[in-house]
Amino acid sequence: MNRLTSSDLARQGGINVESIRFYERERLLPKPPRTASGYRVFTTDDVRRVRFIKRAQELGFSLREIKELLALRFEPDTSCADVRERAETKLSDIDQKIRDLKRMRKALARLTTACPGRGSVNECPILESFDSTNPVP
Repeated sequence: MNRLTSSDLARQGGINVESIRFYERERLLPKPPRTASGYRVFTTDDVRRVRFIKRAQELGFSLREIKELLALRFEPDTSCADVRERAETKLSDIDQKIRDLKRMRKALARLTTACPGRGSVNECPILESFDSTNPVP
């Protein structure tokens, strides 16, 4: 088994060394053994785990959700259906965020169109709408 330094793990995992420390603090990455001189020693399994974490983050999973996904690998009663259920939940969350972003875009486009782009900032319809008690549609 290869012995990797923090910088080796960071380079191979496509992250920076501070992210490794963060993953350790968040218990996404187990505390590695140390050499006699105190250097942390990682393995190729750690590289695989870091890549897993990074890819899951790119797909929108939170650190809490990633911990759950990592834990599923070691639970003997876990099935692919359990993982799929979590992925489907994340997909639903993403779809809701897309709907919310489209609604926000539409509202901001209306506000931008209503603003003449000149005059006093005190009369800016965009800023005035932010002061309004009515929610932006």
